[in-house]
Amino acid sequence: MKSIKKYIYITVGLIAVVLGAIGVALPILPTTPFLLLASYCFARGSERFNNWFINTKLYKNHLESFVNERAMTLKEKVTLLAFADFMLAFPLILIDSLIMKGVIVLLILCKFYYFIFRIKTISPEEKSIRKLKEEL
Repeated sequence: MKSIKKYIYITVGLIAVVLGAIGVALPILPTTPFLLLASYCFARGSERFNNWFINTKLYKNHLESFVNERAMTLKEKVTLLAFADFMLAFPLILIDSLIMKGVIVLLILCKFYYFIFRIKTISPEEKSIRKLKEEL
């Protein structure tokens, strides 16, 4: 059973990496949520895949500052929040239960609280400077 879970995590992680890489080129598709999912899946599924992923340019350019410092640029935050809100809008519109709608609205509010008050906002220049310091 554990090996099946491991392969599922690796498969989902690889799909998330591909979608995240596509998101780098297509502004419609957000990069960060897919890369966060890939990082989570690889950490759960395989140490080898996790080590490979954290050494890729994709990870270093888009996730490293978030993972190490809990910091993101405003553009990254807005993109991630917009994508999550877009995904939560479907059940919010389609579900008839007032209680479930309330739960979804509460989830949206918690998400905004977390991103506004718990994750530091840095400028793109500051992110570049931090990246250069890490490389040295």
